[in-house]
Amino acid sequence: MTTEQIERGSGNVYADLDLPNADEMRVKADLVMRIAHLLRDQGLTQTAAASLLGLSQPKLSGLLRGQFRGVSESKLIECLTRLGQDVEIVVRAAPKSRGEGRVLVTAE
Repeated sequence: MTTEQIERGSGNVYADLDLPNADEMRVKADLVMRIAHLLRDQGLTQTAAASLLGLSQPKLSGLLRGQFRGVSESKLIECLTRLGQDVEIVVRAAPKSRGEGRVLVTAE
């Protein structure tokens, strides 16, 4: 009989896997998920979406499959605005208990 241990994740799979730039990758993943939802909701084909977003279709395909290391957060934000989204960046003090700030993506 084997005993398995379950470890609660941090909420950032990239950090849990000890990958470099984990926080940046989490932000990009959140932005890409929002882009994917918008593309689905708008019924756009990858070809039409790529044209609208200023990307090649293969680049968009890779992006939607999680291959976004070579894509900047700025480009992902640009994609969101091209899809009719307002993007607000809010800066506020982090709680003293945490010390260091963090970047979060939220969608309404």
